Amino acid sequence: MNLLVAVLTLLLLAAVMLVLSAPLRAARRRPDPRSAELDELRAAREAKYREIRDAELDYRTGKLSAEDYAAVDSALRAEALDILNRLSALEDEGGATNVSQ
Repeated sequence: MNLLVAVLTLLLLAAVMLVLSAPLRAARRRPDPRSAELDELRAAREAKYREIRDAELDYRTGKLSAEDYAAVDSALRAEALDILNRLSALEDEGGATNVSQ
């Protein structure tokens, strides 16, 4: 009985050490450079979407004329398309499956 308690205690101790040391072990892994670039492109995509929404709001509130809005909107959408194309290419290259983030 004492031997069983000792073995179970050692197993429990090993499991606790494994859980507690997980962040330290994860810190030693090298970050994937593609992951950083993906995060950067996703942030740029969201920022560009925000700019498009802001331009639409400015147009609706009368801060932009129709001609100015058309020029700004087409430029912003072209930049958004460029970001989306780069993001898509990087995700396809890396085999990423979670596109909705």
